[in-house]
Amino acid sequence: MKALLFDKELKFVDNYPTPKPGPDEALIKVRLAGICNTDLEITRGYRDFKGVLGHEFVGEVKECKQEDLIGKRVVGETNCSCAQCQYCQQGLRSHCLNRSVLGIRNRDGAFGEYLTLPIENLHPIPDEISDEEAVFVEPLAASCRILEQIQIRESDEVVVLGDGKLGLLVAQVISLNGCCLKVVGRYESKLEILKKRGIETFLVAGANDIKANIVIDCTGTTSGFEMATRMIKPMGKIVLKSTVAAKYHIDLSPLVVDEITLIGSRCGPFASAIRLLRNREVEVRSLISTAYPLEEGFTAFEEASAKGALKVLLSIGAPFNSI
Repeated sequence: MKALLFDKELKFVDNYPTPKPGPDEALIKVRLAGICNTDLEITRGYRDFKGVLGHEFVGEVKECKQEDLIGKRVVGETNCSCAQCQYCQQGLRSHCLNRSVLGIRNRDGAFGEYLTLPIENLHPIPDEISDEEAVFVEPLAASCRILEQIQIRESDEVVVLGDGKLGLLVAQVISLNGCCLKVVGRYESKLEILKKRGIETFLVAGANDIKANIVIDCTGTTSGFEMATRMIKPMGKIVLKSTVAAKYHIDLSPLVVDEITLIGSRCGPFASAIRLLRNREVEVRSLISTAYPLEEGFTAFEEASAKGALKVLLSIGAPFNSI
């Protein structure tokens, strides 16, 4: 099959072995995939991954023992657990000690014509949701995860740092709670997407005096966490969504003195994300910059890495002219 590999550098191949599904897995023909900031960080050394990149996708089930799934469009949770370790036994499957993670850890990902995932990881996509929208389910689920971890009340002052793809999704999800929300970013054009939805936005240069009791860092940079520590009020909560290859060098003493709670936040509920898309409560099409065929993966990665870029898609099995 055709695939976009990473082994210290990106490489497009047209003779990569098509994966074979295990007894409880499905073979999925990828239709559309999205380039995530985590993919970019992997190419910079994050996680030391080698293989087919990509974990945001929508595809069609081609083989699986659950016959009612064959032919269905699906998205898939990225964490594949062993079901045996202590964390799996405690219901913490996404933290499985032996897990593989699609396109991130010990499992080839979505930047190829086919992939395999456990059947239990799959979520059918309703007809009302297009391929272009469905490819956002994984990052939208990660946005929804925040609301599983902390309670956000209408009286809370919340700041979302970052106007990249994830920041724009997180802001839309958090805004549904009716809290006092501010979003801080670097690009007026991106912030305009949120302004149209009635969300208050600020450029970084004009955000020096903003304080909040909840700050969510979606910047994908080490400087974002530093900014979060300056904005957080005593006894507040910082939610860290950024995965960065670079090492952090930070002064932790303010977190102790001000009794700040630091919360790491990763994968989230796919069912909630699908519901938000189906009910049109979150808008994602405006977050798409462009799309490329898989053969032009190098160009796609270059564009996705450019300053100010939004979501860049790889069209693999979907009609390219539909995007």
